[in-house]
Amino acid sequence: MGDYLQVTTTASSSDEAARLARAVTEARLAACVQILGPIRSVYWWDGEVQDEQEWQLVMKTTADALPALESHIKANHSYDVPEIVATPIVGGSAEYLAWVSAETGSGRA
Repeated sequence: MGDYLQVTTTASSSDEAARLARAVTEARLAACVQILGPIRSVYWWDGEVQDEQEWQLVMKTTADALPALESHIKANHSYDVPEIVATPIVGGSAEYLAWVSAETGSGRA
């Protein structure tokens, strides 16, 4: 099961979140992306505590697709240092995980 990941990032606007979600899905770097928000994020940046509205993207992908997904997010994100956190999926429906593999290109010849 360690071959599957849930990857999160955040975006500064609903439009940016939708653009990133569509781009990574169309590129088959994630099988699906959920957009949650707005959310409130409180964090350190440039030596100060920031308090901002953001949108969270939750992507389902494979370990094989992670390097390309990370590169794509970095190249197409408005933040200098976008959040990119990958969490292993340790269990799930066999059918769903097979679909994740197929849609990220991992299951394709």
